Amino acid sequence: MLVLAENYASILEARAREAQLKKWRRAWKIALIEESNPGWRNLYGEML
Repeated sequence: MLVLAENYASILEARAREAQLKKWRRAWKIALIEESNPGWRNLYGEML
């Protein structure tokens, strides 16, 4: 299930953000999701 998506201008920016998020604690990631997608709806269909 896809619950968070972020857009970046370049692949380098996206990879840097991915590396940053991988270092975050689970609680911080959940808070990020809750901030942008409080209902935890599946965004996969919207990305197609």
